Amino acid sequence: MGVARPPTERGEPMGPMPRELAMIMRPELPSLLKEMASEIIAAIPEYKPLMDGPNARVIRLGIEQNIAAFVDQIAVPTATTVLRDDICRRFGRFEAYEGRSLDMLQEAYRIGCQTALRRARTLGKRYSLSATVMLSFADALFVYMGDLAALSREGYLQAMAELGEEPDNRRRQLLRRILTGSSVARRALAELAEHAAWPLPAEVTMVALEAGSDPPTALLDKDVLLDLNIPEPHLLVPGALTAERRAMLDRALEGSRAAYGLTTPLAEAAHSLRWARHALALAAAGIIEDRPVLDGADHLLSLWLLGDPALVQQLAKRYLGPLAALTPAQQGRLVDTLLTWLTTRGTAAQMARLLGVHPQTVRYRMRILDRAFGEQLADPDDRFATEVALRALHAQQRGRPPG
Repeated sequence: MGVARPPTERGEPMGPMPRELAMIMRPELPSLLKEMASEIIAAIPEYKPLMDGPNARVIRLGIEQNIAAFVDQIAVPTATTVLRDDICRRFGRFEAYEGRSLDMLQEAYRIGCQTALRRARTLGKRYSLSATVMLSFADALFVYMGDLAALSREGYLQAMAELGEEPDNRRRQLLRRILTGSSVARRALAELAEHAAWPLPAEVTMVALEAGSDPPTALLDKDVLLDLNIPEPHLLVPGALTAERRAMLDRALEGSRAAYGLTTPLAEAAHSLRWARHALALAAAGIIEDRPVLDGADHLLSLWLLGDPALVQQLAKRYLGPLAALTPAQQGRLVDTLLTWLTTRGTAAQMARLLGVHPQTVRYRMRILDRAFGEQLADPDDRFATEVALRALHAQQRGRPPG
């Protein structure tokens, strides 16, 4: 029993197809959804975080609704598409707010259509469907994909118009896209940057600000991107921090606590921001000198040594284990002696002057260390790891209150 789909605003009429085809297709929908998601992620890696992240369930429900609506229209040509239309517009809006062009979403629709056609050919052979039915199905599917793309474009253009009403918001969205890392498609960034009238630089320097900071934006250069109304506010400065850029930041950040990250390629901006935030945290802990404005480049060793506090503890456990059974006071004396020897390789007399003890005391301590560590201090790799562990712990302890 064939039925014809009435014309829609976007698509052509659906060709004659048996309504029973919907009964054949419905059991296939769960596995078809999984196959589509897998194909889309394989072809568009930028979508993997979305399909696996906190919004994955909502996104998958949206895809499932789009597929189900097509099957519903085969079973009941007059079935409403209100929910599907809203979902597609939301997909388009999401792409705009994420700073992407519509290219990836349209490619996802195309991949979904191809996957559905492959499954339809398999079903056609299994149920001996006629060539006429299969051709009508393919035509209807392409028209339906065009409908989805048109609806998404409506949502996309609406969101872009909204962003256009707030120029700063567009730049803020661009900054957030930059900070998602190297997985961001350069083409999508370039398109959003063009809309924001912001030339993409080859390098950037991030600036982390203390929570609650509200620098006067009028004092910032016009090409500085900023995101301030968040728990961890920050700025992006195109290029390296030249003398002119530093003078500008000094004026704008007066009265604020801030830290400069390192200059990195655009795709590695998140690293620059992470280092800047880490510098702020180390200063707050008293581990590095707390100044109103810090420069991460001045504290590279501390940033590296204390980049992973839990790993520092594991290093200490492994390479300073021979001292674990001693009292804290004994450990402190031997750690100071060992670190002095590792860093100076001096004589007992030279080390004694640095430690403020008698040379005989140094010799006594070195004999204890030699018995405790054995060959560990003779092996270059183990010796280096031991020194790293000692330096990291020494840096950590600078931020601990006495006692």
